[in-house]
Amino acid sequence: MPGRAPYGGRVPTTVMWFRRDLRLADNPALVAAVEAARADGDDVVGLYVLDEALWSRAGANRLAYLVDSLRALDEACGGALVVRRGDPREVVPAVVREARASEVHAAASHEPYGARRDDAVRAALPTGVPLVTTGSAYAVSPGRLRTGSGTPYQVFTPFRGAWLEHGWRPPAPRPREIPWRPLRRDDLPAVEPTATLPRAGEAAARRRWHAFLRDGLSGYAEQRDRPDLAGTSAMSVHLRWGEVHPRTLLADLAGTPGLPSDDVATFRSELAWREFHADVLHHQPGARSRSLRAVVPEDAWAQDDAEAELLDAWREGRTGYPLVDAGMRQLLATGWMHNRVRMVVASFLVKDLHVRWQRGAEHFMAHLVDGDVSQNQLNWQWVAGTGYDAAPYFRVFNPVTQAKKFDPDGDYVRRWVPELRDVDGPRAHEPWRLDPPPPGYPARLVDHATERKVALDDFHRARTSR
Repeated sequence: MPGRAPYGGRVPTTVMWFRRDLRLADNPALVAAVEAARADGDDVVGLYVLDEALWSRAGANRLAYLVDSLRALDEACGGALVVRRGDPREVVPAVVREARASEVHAAASHEPYGARRDDAVRAALPTGVPLVTTGSAYAVSPGRLRTGSGTPYQVFTPFRGAWLEHGWRPPAPRPREIPWRPLRRDDLPAVEPTATLPRAGEAAARRRWHAFLRDGLSGYAEQRDRPDLAGTSAMSVHLRWGEVHPRTLLADLAGTPGLPSDDVATFRSELAWREFHADVLHHQPGARSRSLRAVVPEDAWAQDDAEAELLDAWREGRTGYPLVDAGMRQLLATGWMHNRVRMVVASFLVKDLHVRWQRGAEHFMAHLVDGDVSQNQLNWQWVAGTGYDAAPYFRVFNPVTQAKKFDPDGDYVRRWVPELRDVDGPRAHEPWRLDPPPPGYPARLVDHATERKVALDDFHRARTSR
């Protein structure tokens, strides 16, 4: 092995640095760490660093879920998971010296911050101790696929074709015995979530996934857009923290007999979108905060006090459009929002209220339990029309039409907007047409038809000025 015995004697440990892979099964980096340890009779130190830079930027829901997931991982490790708070550039080398470790193993990070962090940790490790990266959070690691001309993909459909053709490895086996070595560890912080969170951990992820395969996948292609139904897998939070690997899901889809082919293909495409966005951010790290394309003039956006007032009404779910308000209230109550509704509320913010997508993306990251930089930022850019293979800017989601189509009886709206619980059926989607209007529910913040025209006019102004 490279760089053995940097301390002048036999080295007794290998460090497994967990990050976005809070699981023991199908974890190639863990397999590599255990194999390296066994080759030399070493123990394995399982390490998770509560990175202050990330901790300070994350919302309470995501932090509370992370703490619960770390508790579950610690239990799976027999109580030997070492959690330390601080800067990874300082913590990881310190643990290496304390444990007299010869190697650090981790899954590769491809998001902008993670890539920079890993480069800095490599430089800070003691001489002769490598940071060995194996695998990633994706079935096909970002940056691996290229077009025929050698350029990154900018369109989803050909990316998906290349992704399917490339394929992926089978799930990595879970090591039967891991010689964990406990070290001093910091207490997990107490975090109070602002929402009711799902159960965390690898075992919970596998239970949810198996239940979805058994009872939820059939009809997924049609029902996934219905927020009034339990038509989605709700696996996004587990994928975000790596409590299950997408490769495991793909293997189960291929290996479970009798699954409807249309539903399997649709679910697989959703995983491909996740990997496409990660690939885009890998090649365009500035997309985290900067539009990949400008679609309207700068003077098209709401400014200062006007922006703040519109943004507050949207955040709090009091726009006067029931589907938008239901989604925003669901987010605050649960730390999650149905994907179809995410598109509607995002379109409403950008194209009805004329607020920059970055403001909405920031709010989502503050509250979503499944908040993931590449998925969140690039999905917002998709809706805003500013990203690669994005919805064209002139596609403006009509919140009433979307509500009538995907919440036909108004059940989703009534669940999250109590002011409308006495309004029967689809009438709940247009409360301004009721006489008298429902007490306590706000009037419409804007007229959709008017603001849609403003958005399209701004779009055409930008095109003609180029």
